[in-house]
Amino acid sequence: MAKHETRNRRYREDLSEVPDWLRKKKCPQRDKILSGKRILPKNLTGKEKLADVVDNAFLAYNSARLREGCRLFTEKMLEPDVTIGMTLSGALTPAGLGCSSVVPLIKAGFVDWIVATGANLYHDLHFALNYPVCAGSFSMDDTMLRDNDIVRIYDVLLGYSDCLMATDEILREILIQPEFQKEMGTAELHYLIGRYAAEWERKAGVKDVSVLAAAYRAGVPCYTSSPGDSTIGMNVAGVELRGNKLRVNPSIDVNETTSYVLAAKRGGGKSAVVLWGGGSPKNFMLQTEPQIQEVLRIKEFGQDYFLQVTDARPDTGGLSGATPSEAVSWGKVDPDRLPDAVVCYTDTTIAMPLLTNYALARHKPRKHKRLYDQRGKTMKALVKEYFRHNKVKMVDGSDPVLD
Repeated sequence: MAKHETRNRRYREDLSEVPDWLRKKKCPQRDKILSGKRILPKNLTGKEKLADVVDNAFLAYNSARLREGCRLFTEKMLEPDVTIGMTLSGALTPAGLGCSSVVPLIKAGFVDWIVATGANLYHDLHFALNYPVCAGSFSMDDTMLRDNDIVRIYDVLLGYSDCLMATDEILREILIQPEFQKEMGTAELHYLIGRYAAEWERKAGVKDVSVLAAAYRAGVPCYTSSPGDSTIGMNVAGVELRGNKLRVNPSIDVNETTSYVLAAKRGGGKSAVVLWGGGSPKNFMLQTEPQIQEVLRIKEFGQDYFLQVTDARPDTGGLSGATPSEAVSWGKVDPDRLPDAVVCYTDTTIAMPLLTNYALARHKPRKHKRLYDQRGKTMKALVKEYFRHNKVKMVDGSDPVLD
């Protein structure tokens, strides 16, 4: 919209008696400004499909932002040439969102790579093992819970000995297996654990309850931005004291995730981010573009599509609440794509099931990109382009081997 030239007056003119032709002359942008859908929804009956309720009754404030996000995701992000990264922050898997939403999104091909807090991936294992995670109350006496061998995540309850410690015991036995005795990134770590999770699902007779199992089957790489900041990382550190040879290298994660974004762009496609919450996973996913532009000095412009659900405010200066327009200044979001950026201020536990249902109702499944299997190819392309844009040698003075 062209910049509006403000009339220099301190009062509002009464135009009620002005003829239409003169009103249009005095207010040339009025019809354009009021061209949006009229807010006059039909009465709800209880018989509507959920996606139709989102389209027809989510008309203002954050419900409208959620509707815009659902449409952005379904109508643009899910095009075949778009690579979709998704972050998971906050205790989402203990709340059942792994089962209800993330697994169906993975199965439908609606997410291509994931950055999650380690806690989300750790608690996901309880479901694969068929250990109960139960609804409780946020007002329960925590001393009483401790005395009864129970831990609490707000209103979610887990057994300490027969859920947490039992999961740890099994996880430690896995981490000392031969395939883990090397240096790796978190995608490979979680892929290997996911293979066990898929087998646990099968043995327990449960289906499609584990994010890691679903990601393993679909070839969706799962990263965590802070490998030591979860019980998976704690158990990795624990078995290291016994001489275990597993070493998690975050630099592998930085380069692999960056290679997915670059490969999407260089392949003539687009890159999209869906951010559930903020925190470290949000930054880790968005830093792929500054890594391309600032560190690797490769010409690029930022993410094409941006959707975030958050309860964080932007005015406190934290990354969790930072807006997509602020991200433009860092090169994280393409400035020409800001119209395709939506922020909805609400609870992920409300928004994620709604978006998942909407997307599954409005869009057919996509073919899995299986980025986990493409890591070698995308990394090779990243390395070649890095050395093409930077006239440097290896740190030992030798020429890089690019074939």
